[in-house]
Amino acid sequence: MFIFWKKIFDNISINKRLGIIQYNKKIQKKLGLSINDYSQFYLPIEIEIKSTINKYGKFINIKKDNEKYYHIYFDGKSKEIKRDYLLKGEKVNKIKIIIENQVKSFYKLFDNCSCVESINFKNFNRIDIIDMSGMFYNCSSLKELNLSNFNTNNVTDMSWMFSGCSSLKELNLSNFNTNNVKYMICMFSGCSSLKELNLSNFNTNNVYDMREMFYNCSSLKELNLSNFTTNNVKDMKGIFSGCSNELKNKIQQQYKNIKINE
Repeated sequence: MFIFWKKIFDNISINKRLGIIQYNKKIQKKLGLSINDYSQFYLPIEIEIKSTINKYGKFINIKKDNEKYYHIYFDGKSKEIKRDYLLKGEKVNKIKIIIENQVKSFYKLFDNCSCVESINFKNFNRIDIIDMSGMFYNCSSLKELNLSNFNTNNVTDMSWMFSGCSSLKELNLSNFNTNNVKYMICMFSGCSSLKELNLSNFNTNNVYDMREMFYNCSSLKELNLSNFTTNNVKDMKGIFSGCSNELKNKIQQQYKNIKINE
């Protein structure tokens, strides 16, 4: 019954869906949802992207199937764009992406999108995302990343999430909830321009693989791991490989529970 109602609702606009649920208790009962549940699972994710100038390439990787669940607009215009790539020489200052339907994985969402310079998650009310591995993998031109509205409450995999973001100089992850994360393999590997990183809010109680987590973060001078626990970690091989000796010495002195091995 739930699937039947969900199919009907997926073909109705967001605002109409919200209104119908809000004022119809029978519909809420059929869907097994309250208005609050609806906002957590169904409201759109809105992403704003700026691209580098005159570069050909994809700006987002969204799996295309029979079910349309995203809308793309260029430069604030209301006309929807039917492609997820830029043409050579094309000048686009702003790309707006709205993801409507339920998506549980952001696996490789911006994988190898080397034409992207800025990503801003403007609205992110959803709690159903469980996989963010490789999400920004090899976004080599990325200079600005706003994740202040991010919800990572149910994410279990963050491996390679920022790997290869070699132009990223700042990264604010203060709102990240990592309570359910199990994998952080190569999470920041190749972030060679990052000078400091504060992960004091990270809960790593359930993480059991941190291999090469900070591999080749060659510019990193300050790394706050004050809340890190490694009791359940099975593999930390090469976690600081390619980092400066200065950073390794600091880590060794400040955090006795973290073993540095190559």
